[in-house]
Amino acid sequence: MKNFILSAFIVLFAVSCEKKSAETVNTSTTPPDSVTVPETNEPVESSTVQTCYMANTGKDSVFISLDDNLGTITGKLRYKNFEKDSSFGDVIGSKSGDTLKLSYTFQSEGMTSDREIYFLQKGGNLIEGIGDHKVEGNKDSYANPSKLKYEGGHVLKAADCKNFEKKFEVSSNTAEPKAANEKK
Repeated sequence: MKNFILSAFIVLFAVSCEKKSAETVNTSTTPPDSVTVPETNEPVESSTVQTCYMANTGKDSVFISLDDNLGTITGKLRYKNFEKDSSFGDVIGSKSGDTLKLSYTFQSEGMTSDREIYFLQKGGNLIEGIGDHKVEGNKDSYANPSKLKYEGGHVLKAADCKNFEKKFEVSSNTAEPKAANEKK
């Protein structure tokens, strides 16, 4: 009788093991460290947020258009100066707390240069950081970024990004930025 019960138990155990091994899971098409996202017909929202700012000091102007893509800042910056060299170019950098730490690659008088520039975001405005600079080749950077002052520099106010490029275009004759409403 003991052998009969032991045999029945072994057969029952073997049958239950066979059922589990018969189940198949297809893992060959999906790597174990990947995430599967279901397909949908809904549009995907951009992770980029664009903001624009401008400042006028006397006859000088500053325009900046920024795109924040999950912490990576890119955009365009233009200084339009009345009696000094104007410049225009691209910015790229990051945001640390309420400070934008940017590298400004720009054209001025036919030369390409790089300049480190920081802006403090405060009250919906951007305040340009002022401090001592050091120059190495065509690269201009802050001598000591921790000692920057955010007083006395340009205070850029939020502006509408719609038609922003038309507000400040490059003159084809001088390769310098020119306000769109100025006569050539």
